[in-house]
Amino acid sequence: MSDHDNTARPGRLSVTHRTVEGVRIVSLRGEIDHTSRDVLGEALLSGDAAVTRVVADLGGVSFMDSSGINVLI
Repeated sequence: MSDHDNTARPGRLSVTHRTVEGVRIVSLRGEIDHTSRDVLGEALLSGDAAVTRVVADLGGVSFMDSSGINVLI
């Protein structure tokens, strides 16, 4: 298991990710809007090429606008 932390901007969106048994878990905290959508996209797509499944943990997200939803779909 590996664990990484990347804070996009203090008070905005922080991203923590880890890999457990071949599944990449991306935990998000803060707000996702048009100013942080690129951070979200990069967090979901970056990482080990051997990982075939990605789980987005949105439990710490306090706000998401349509641009964040667009990244997810």
